[in-house]
Parts: sequence; structure tokens; C-alpha cells
Amino acid sequence: MKKTSRLPVTLTAPGERALRAGHPWLFDGAIRSVKGEGKAGDLAVVFSVKKNKCIGVGLYDPGSPIRIRVLHGGGPATVNEDFFRKKLAAAKELRTPLLATDTTGYRLVHGENDGLPGLVVDVYAGVCVLKLYSAAWLPWLDTLLPLILEVAGSETLVLRLARVVENAARASTAGAGLTDGAVLSGHLPEEELIFREHGRQFYANVVRGHKTGFFLDHRDNRKHIGELAEGKEVLDVFSYAGGFSVHALAGGATGVTSLDVSGPALEQASRNVQLNFGGDPAVAGRHQNMEADAFDGLAELAESEKTYDLVIVDPPSFAKSEKEIPGALAAYRKINRLAVPLVAPGGVLVAASCSARVTAEDFFKVIAVALQVSGRKHKLLDKTFHDVDHPVGFPEGAYLKTVYYRIY
Repeated sequence: MKKTSRLPVTLTAPGERALRAGHPWLFDGAIRSVKGEGKAGDLAVVFSVKKNKCIGVGLYDPGSPIRIRVLHGGGPATVNEDFFRKKLAAAKELRTPLLATDTTGYRLVHGENDGLPGLVVDVYAGVCVLKLYSAAWLPWLDTLLPLILEVAGSETLVLRLARVVENAARASTAGAGLTDGAVLSGHLPEEELIFREHGRQFYANVVRGHKTGFFLDHRDNRKHIGELAEGKEVLDVFSYAGGFSVHALAGGATGVTSLDVSGPALEQASRNVQLNFGGDPAVAGRHQNMEADAFDGLAELAESEKTYDLVIVDPPSFAKSEKEIPGALAAYRKINRLAVPLVAPGGVLVAASCSARVTAEDFFKVIAVALQVSGRKHKLLDKTFHDVDHPVGFPEGAYLKTVYYRIY
């Protein structure tokens, strides 16, 4: 571990309340005073103003608005190898049931929600992919790497860096030589790996792919789509790499259309279809791509009076900041209003949101109103949230929500 210091910190009254409530982020405005200058990765030891007692410990990050990433609240803690080993072991234990489902792609550490804020570990077919969202973790890598490999039962680890962390790494001694996509342990013959998800196979580019190589959070919903798809015509809107499309084909869909604005994403969807069904041309032939902006594509399909038995609408995050929330709600309203006419009588609409700033209550209300405005009878079938490897430990951690409606 690179040398770090201990920084005595006191908070404002709202900051203390946030810490005592278990929030893992302490923003710069929550800090009353810091004894010393502090550098990324220093241990912030937080003292109460009134009683001068330690009420928490976290990692200091002077380059981020989230000034302290809380590792422990409620009193003092010794942050060392054993501390991190216990955190990682607890995270692995939570995922144990998932690993018994013919699944080799999963999230081992879900950042704040597993007590390690700003740090994510995904595992693809035995290869660990560590993604850092805070430069505060850079001085701790020497301690963390062998522990992650030990708990995951892996030999290979790839480092992925958020842009702000990669910039910090270039400028700091703690991050010297670290680059996005670097293999820090073991051997990686190819950038692209094949992993399994409930028996289906997918490609993940762990060096250059989005996030860590794949979007794992919708796993349970993709499985559910496979269970609903038998004998159905399916439209997968914002299909990206075809996760829903592959599971729909595996479930016996008579036809699947993957709609996305990105040609490379659709190419990846086709490759994932071939990976699973290349040996069965009859199944692979049921899949087709439609390259179009989702809003324009849905309007075009409606004009042609095309309908589907199962329509999945899973857009990227429409709200990355507080000020974007009204626009995001309007976009959810518009895209789902366009989708409703494409659902055949008796078919199912599956609408999802991955915008953390849009609450589940607001999102579900938007979908309900879109259905009411359509004038079609409908029945709520289910509401789903995060899979087991994406636990929720604080309000902002609850980003994924999905609703299923049968439409008559």
C-alpha cells in the first residue's frame, strides 16, 4: 500500500446527520474542518463536534465533490487487510445462490451498497474486472488486489478507471503506470471473454467495453423474458448487445427484433445470437436487427401497423443530474406512449428505467399514465428491481426498476 495519512475531520450538523443515518457519501459542503491538507486515499477519521468522539472512518478524495467515501460509521474502525477481507467475504456470500444457476458473469462488489464506495468488481468467467470511480482507492490497490483475487477464486484482474480517476492516476505517484484496461494480475489472452448467464452465453470486452464489459443488472429480468417468450413475437427496444433478445429466442420466441441506434451494438447482438444459436439456423434465423433512433423506429413500426406480443423498452439513463429529471420523465412518457400501440391485444409491455435520480414511484406513475391515456385496458403483472448481486444500501443505490403490464 502506498503511504497514506490519518486526517481528523469534523462535519457540519447536516453532515453528521447524514453519517449517522448511514449515508456513504460526505460532500465537500458537509465538512466543517480538516486537520491537514489531505491527499486522495488518506483515512478521514470523523469526530463529532459536541463530544469529540470518533463517529466514522472513510477515504478522503480532495478532487471529488464527494469528499469522503465512508467505509465505517458509528465509531472507530481499523482499516487494514482484515477489514477489507471481511467486506469482500460478506459480498461473496450474498452472491452464493446466484452462482448455483449456471451463471459465470456477476457483480462481486457493488460499491457503496457493499460497503466499498466508489469501487466495483465484476467477474466474467473467472476474470475479475475492477472499476474505480474514486482516486481515493489508488493508494489501496496493493492491499486490495490479492484479497479480491482470493475471494473471487481468480488469478486474473483487469483494471478499469472512470475518466476522472484515470486523470488522477496520471498525476499521482499512487497511480503511476496505471491505465484503463491494464491487466494487473494473471494473463488475459483476449480482450473479449465468453461468460454464461442462466445458461445463455454472451461476449464481454473487459478491456474496452462499456462499464466493465456488459450490463449485468438486468439478468433476472432477461431470464423472466425468456420465460414469457414462447410462441411470441418480441420487440427489444434499446437492445444494445441483445441480452433480452437472446433470452427471448432461448425461450421459444417465434421472432425477435433488436432495435437500437448503434450499428456496433446491433452487430454485437447478432454475434451473441450466433454464439448461442449458430448451430441451429432455424432459431438464429428468427432474429433481425433494426438500426434506428428508438423514437423514430417505434413511430415507423406503428405506421406500418406492426404489432408484437412482447415489447421491452429499456432505455439508457435519461437523467444524470437533478436538472435533467423533468426531461427524463417526459422522455419515458413519450417512448412508452409510442410503444403501447405496438403491443398486440393480450401482449405484454415491459418498461424499465436505470435512472437513479428518477424514483420508482415517479417512473411507475409515468407508465401507468401512458397506459391510461392510450385508452386500452391493462393489467399490472409485476414490478421488479435489482438482482441479488446489485444490492441496495442507500437511497441513491436504488436505480433499476421495471414494470410488466398485460395490455388488451
